[in-house]
Amino acid sequence: MTERTISVMVVDDHPIWRDGVARDLSENGFEVAATAPDAPAAIRIARAVRPDVVLMDLNLGGTSGVEATREITTAAPDTRVLVLSASGEHSDVLEAVKAGASGYLVKSASAAELVDAVRRTADGDPVFTAGLAGLVLGEYRRMADAPEGAPEPPRLTDRETDVLRLVAKGLTARQIAERLVLSHRTVENHVQSTLRKLQLHNRVELARYAIEHGLDED
Repeated sequence: MTERTISVMVVDDHPIWRDGVARDLSENGFEVAATAPDAPAAIRIARAVRPDVVLMDLNLGGTSGVEATREITTAAPDTRVLVLSASGEHSDVLEAVKAGASGYLVKSASAAELVDAVRRTADGDPVFTAGLAGLVLGEYRRMADAPEGAPEPPRLTDRETDVLRLVAKGLTARQIAERLVLSHRTVENHVQSTLRKLQLHNRVELARYAIEHGLDED
């Protein structure tokens, strides 16, 4: 059985960079479903094409990549956004994640790192340039104090809670499957069910929820 082809859209306002990234992805077996030079085009095309992954630059001129990320993840929940930006500023990373990005890679990443990141993003794993994952989780810890009188969270099954604990520890879906002796598809089903129950959009938000409720601690 062959693996499905992952469809990708590349969004960047520099045509040489955009075309180069698209070419690298095509040569590594991805389907480059579309490219876009700015945020309005990215939003419009993503709604129509529904790629598996949008590779998003943040500096797009008039409308930021953050706003485009928010629009795309809202309009096409099955499409995951991986930011590929020259900026490693903490504020940019956190804004992108809050807007719905599944991961954040700086443009100094190698072609091999980019290819691996796109594949992992399509699998639903949060992917960050080294050092940035800790930043995001640290920010979520800072925000973890829930106000008094907060509503009781939805009830999860024991297995959903097991999976959620391991998501919070940073394990990928395949690693979780090995740890719990489950199939990769079963883990994905538990993750999707938990996302629906908690009304969340991606694994980054799922990890934040788990941390807020102390599920990342043994």
